[in-house]
Amino acid sequence: MESSDYETPFVTIEREKWRKLRDRKKITITEDQLREIRGINENISMKEVKDIYAPLTRLLKVYYDNYRRLNRTRKAFLEMENERVPYIIGIAGSVAVGKSTTARIMKELISSWENSLNVYIVTTDGFLYPNEELKRRNIIERKGFPESYDLKSMIKFLYRIKSGVSHLKAPFYSHLKYDIVPEEEIEIVNPDIILFEGLNVLQSHSDRINDNFHDLMVSDFFDFSIYVDAEEETIKEWFIQRFLKLKETAFKDPNSYFRKYASIPDEDAIKIGLDIWERINGLNLRMNIERTKYHAQLILRKRENHDVNYIQLRKI
Repeated sequence: MESSDYETPFVTIEREKWRKLRDRKKITITEDQLREIRGINENISMKEVKDIYAPLTRLLKVYYDNYRRLNRTRKAFLEMENERVPYIIGIAGSVAVGKSTTARIMKELISSWENSLNVYIVTTDGFLYPNEELKRRNIIERKGFPESYDLKSMIKFLYRIKSGVSHLKAPFYSHLKYDIVPEEEIEIVNPDIILFEGLNVLQSHSDRINDNFHDLMVSDFFDFSIYVDAEEETIKEWFIQRFLKLKETAFKDPNSYFRKYASIPDEDAIKIGLDIWERINGLNLRMNIERTKYHAQLILRKRENHDVNYIQLRKI
């Protein structure tokens, strides 16, 4: 049988149909919480939470319940004790596309499931090499590209999670300082679900780590994966808007790495933002990130206003 243009391993679900798939339980996120959750210039409404993220977490609960059932059945078959092995959800996508907001909304909704699950967000930013190391390697301008991450440490961290280690610490990255903060760590205790968010988490190749890790990839540890998507021109506009907003807020902090941009005119800030996009973020999107889109099990496709237009879900 010859393949044709319309054959795809994904089913596309339009927004109107998708929003009808949520259950009718009261949404646990309040307006005040949503204001805290929103990213800069992401005016995500409570309606968007109800129409898009509530059905998404309902679907994830189906996957998660089946995962736990399979684990129990496998342990019984092998006559082994049932141990706690966290469920890991990977979230990928470009800079400024809204990955972090997606992760925060999902964390709030998943945490409201019964049994009071321990849900954590871990970002790959914490596994970036420190700025000094990036400078030593002459790749400070490639920050966010695959080669800028300590992949060995990232794989080891995920390996320990899936080994059932109950108490872990993840490295902390400060967006204010634009660097790793060695004296701060994220403590993870008895995790049930980990939302692992980053630019290149779905990449399909990795450098060889060592003989104990057998060329494992980050995505090998995911039980479910999501790609947050939009047109590049739209994402670029969101990036510029965010840059201008940060210029008026976070960049004014005396400790900000980008303080030098705080007092420049908007016209100059736009030129700088466009230059950063073209040299770094847009290039990374085209070279690395976008290519991983169809490795995801679910794709959230956004419109210009940050609302999701349609969803693509892998059939199997």
